[in-house]
Amino acid sequence: MSDTRRPVFQGRVVDLAVESVTLPNGVVAELEIVRHPGGAAVVALDEDDRVCLLWQYRYASGGWLWELPAGKLDPGESPESTALRELEEEAGIRAGRLDRLGSMVSTPGFCNEVVHLFLARELARVPAAPEEHELFEVHWLPFEDALGQVHDGTIRDAKTMLGLMLCANRR
Repeated sequence: MSDTRRPVFQGRVVDLAVESVTLPNGVVAELEIVRHPGGAAVVALDEDDRVCLLWQYRYASGGWLWELPAGKLDPGESPESTALRELEEEAGIRAGRLDRLGSMVSTPGFCNEVVHLFLARELARVPAAPEEHELFEVHWLPFEDALGQVHDGTIRDAKTMLGLMLCANRR
């Protein structure tokens, strides 16, 4: 943890501070650190080996991206609960089975966000309930086509790329 911390900004999602830390080699450094509660993302596979992807508008990234259903962990919420909640809210899908694929650190140079990755199966349709600020379309692609889009650069979102690649040998 930091030796000293100077808050810069506290928002709905992130907390930014300048932290003075002593590194393992004894050097003291001032680092700009973004604290984030973490998130969960879901590779939802149906019985026809199709994966659910969102064509989602992301202003910060300059436009539209292919992404897995995903979202931020709420206070006290487990990664599994977040994954199941986001899958229902965004894609209108309830999973009967949820398996952990792993986790990733998104930008370890300045942010502590961890994204937990899951594989969902035994899917059933439920009413979707996206948040007002979310702008996306739900698509079902053959898994091999989606994996091909990771390799050809069409899919650029890191959590989506990693989730699909981790899932490739677990189907």
